[in-house]
Formats: sequence, structure tokens, C-alpha cells
Amino acid sequence: MRLLKLTLLATCVLGLNTSCFEDQDDNAISTSEINDFVWKAMNAVYLYKDNIPDLANDRFASNEDYRNYLNSFSTPEALFESVIYNRQTIDRFSVIVDDYIALEQQFSGVTKSNGMDFGLYRFTEADTDVFGVVRYVLPNTDAENKGIERGFVFNEVNGTPLTTSNWRSLLSPDSYTINLVDYNDNGTPDNINDDFLISADTDISLTKSPYTENPIYTYDILNVDGNNVVYLMYNCFTGTNQFDAQLNAVFGEYQAAGITDLILGVRYNGGGSVNTAIWLASMITGQFTGELFVREQWNDAIQAELEANNPDALLNLFTDEMVKRNTNNEITFQQSINHVNLNRLYVITTRSTASASELIINGLDPYINVVKIGTTTIGKYQASTTLYDSPNFGRNNANPRHTYAVQPLIYKSINSVGFTDFDNGFSPDVTVGEQFNNMGELGNPTEPLLAAAILHLQGEGRFADSSEFAPMVSDSKDLLPFSKEMISDDVINFNRNPLQIP
Repeated sequence: MRLLKLTLLATCVLGLNTSCFEDQDDNAISTSEINDFVWKAMNAVYLYKDNIPDLANDRFASNEDYRNYLNSFSTPEALFESVIYNRQTIDRFSVIVDDYIALEQQFSGVTKSNGMDFGLYRFTEADTDVFGVVRYVLPNTDAENKGIERGFVFNEVNGTPLTTSNWRSLLSPDSYTINLVDYNDNGTPDNINDDFLISADTDISLTKSPYTENPIYTYDILNVDGNNVVYLMYNCFTGTNQFDAQLNAVFGEYQAAGITDLILGVRYNGGGSVNTAIWLASMITGQFTGELFVREQWNDAIQAELEANNPDALLNLFTDEMVKRNTNNEITFQQSINHVNLNRLYVITTRSTASASELIINGLDPYINVVKIGTTTIGKYQASTTLYDSPNFGRNNANPRHTYAVQPLIYKSINSVGFTDFDNGFSPDVTVGEQFNNMGELGNPTEPLLAAAILHLQGEGRFADSSEFAPMVSDSKDLLPFSKEMISDDVINFNRNPLQIP
């Protein structure tokens, strides 16, 4: 892990007094005080700062001008959204939260879950009705105990039909009841002649509880024509020591088995730690240690400072060692990486594949043959980090009077041949959409997407293309903030030296 320290300018402001929030100790804090933190954080590090006039260092002529600006926003969320660059097309991912403690638990892999991971769909782009399809079930959870299985379909929660406007409110509570339906395809491969969803008269009540999800869902070694072919389904780049070490241990098994091919399943992986992605890419290969995996592009001010004073901080290299450091640059985790030295990688993707998962594809593509099986990915090439209301935006000495934090995009990743800005995602080399009437068993060689990858590596001709069965609305991971983020692991220390306004 690199230690990145920057000194940036932020405007000083005094005497703010608008509506107030109450913190856990019932000490009131004004909205404008939190707004002050939000503006300074975005002014300091936001990737697209140079495209937002309100974030310019010389935006305000006086302290009064700045105070009036902050007071014009009734909530920190409103100010935050006002300085986002092209929310619908470019920056779809920067987020503000009012409870960073819950956020930190999520990043460590601990969330509240009933164990049912699902996708949400509609039959046509014009539909407002939504139905859910269970994609996988986590072990030792309420969903597993209640008999929920991959491929189950539901279209009501607590007796209320799901729609594009209510699904989030219905599926967010800790407890709810899903109403199962049967899907009737009338024996056709598409949905044109289908009877759609027919009530199964089955209700299942589910309750969420704290749960730590292991990102390795399955890691089977398959015998394909006498060769050892791995299927690794990896569902999140958590960046925790425990799971990074486990991933490395699994690759030690692959190394010992002499595997010839790897099929990496990231169809439901929304991303996470940049370091874990670099280390996974290094495990998959090994022959490129020390070469450029991806480089970083920050906003103009940070980029100029780094290029002048610490250009190596912009480079993320293939490595033979996992190393993490704390704010004092002391090593807190260290392991030698197990390599399998592959020249080809199969990646199973869907519209839920994002961020660090896409970093694997983009970073490896110039070096080895990356074959994408499935459907088009989301298209996220920017990294983010958590900023707190503290003198240097770090977690230490965060303002105890509130728990707001921002998670802005801070840099975009560019591979070794200069490719980036893939806003429309990565298109598959072989298009195979998941079909609700034939989901298959994850890890079973007959599961349609895995079967397509196996056929391709066997060289048995082009697998018949099949688009995804219905337009995707969202998935269960979107109920959590930052579910599709690429998280920078750098220890960042931004000193907020006040810029004096004339």
C-alpha cells in the first residue's frame, strides 16, 4: 500500500447558523457546518472538480459570499448533489452518507442480510412492474433456513406488487415477506408468448441479521479434457486481511494443481478494493511482476502535484507480494503472492459486474487473452475513498458531533495502453444471458454461462448467443451504499490549509 500525502487549499468559514442536526450525544450541529465539510472535501479531491465552477478555489469573493452559498442548501445531500458532474452519465457513483459507522462495517464485509441475493427485472423497458429473481443464497442465513433457492421468482413484498418506484422501500426493512410466483415460458426461448408470472400461493418471511459474506462463493477445479480448469466465483473485493489471505491460499492450491485455465465468475461482483484487484491479477499471472497494471488520473491540481513530487504514486504495478501499511507507514499485513502464470483468462460477466471487477478485465487485457462470457458490464473505471470531517479528511479526529462522510470519485484508472472511460461497460465476446427458466446450479459445468466458457476453451465453435431475458432494474447489492465502488486503499492525508479570502 502506498502512503499518499497531499496538501490542498480549502476555504475558511466562520459564524454559520442555520437549521441543525442532532448527533448521538444530542449536541446540535448546524447544517451549514456539515455543508462546509462537504464543500471542502469535494473541493480538495473530487475527480471532476475542474468541471464544476462552484468547486473552484476562487469561487467566492468573501467569507460572506461563502456563508450565503452554504446556507442556500437545506441539507448536506442537496449541496453534494449540486456539485456532481453529469450524474446520469459520468459520475453515477459518488455518494454521501449520514452514518459512516454503518459504511465502515459494510466495507469490512459485515452487513445485515437475510442471505437472499437477487436481481430485479421488468419484461420490457416500458414496464413499471418489477419482479425479483434469486441469484444465489448465502450459507447459514435465514434464506437458506427457509428453503430459498437460486431461480426462485417473486413479484410482491408484504402483498404489495413491486414496481420501479417502490422496490427499494419494500426490500430495505430488516424483515419482510416475499410472495413467490411461477414463471411460465410456454415452451419458447424468449418471453414473447409467455404467460409471465403466475401466483404460486407461497409466502416466505425473511429477517436480516449481521452477516459477513465470504467473497469466495465456490472455487472448484474441473477436469476438462484431462486438464485442470478452475471455476472461481468471486463476489466482492472486500480488501480485508482474512479474505485476501484466503484468496492467496486458494491460488496456492491452484499452483500446486498445475491448472491450465481459470474461469473467473464476477457476474454479481460490484467491486471493492483496488489493492485486492491488483493482487488477484498478479495471482492470475506472475510473469509481469513490476510492470504497469493501471495508472491513476486525478484532478488537475492533485495530478500536477503528484507528477512533480511523487510520480510513482500514480502507478499500480503487478506485484509478487501483498503489503498493507498504516498511517505511520508500518506494515500491518504481508504475504508472498502465489502465481499461476496464465496467458488466458475467462471472465463471466453481467450487468452487475462493476468497478474492481472491470479493473481486472481492463488491466489484464493488454497482457493476456481475456475472454468475456455473459452480458455487458456496468462501466465504472473511477476509484473513490471515504472522507471524514477532520483536519485532514481522515478517520482520526473526525468531528464527534455528526457521522456524515462523503465518498467521491477521486481518480480514474487507465490501463498500460491508455484505455479508460468505458462508460458503456465491456461487451462480452460470447453473449449468454441468464434465463429465469434455466438458471442452472452455480459451479455445475452445465450451468449455461459456465458451460459457454468451457465450450469456448475446448474450441468447439462459437456458443449460440442469447441475450439477457429481461431488462435489469437493479439488484440486492444496490440496497447498500457503495455496492459498486472501486475503493482506493491508499492512506490519504489531505491537509486543509485555509485559503484566505480577500
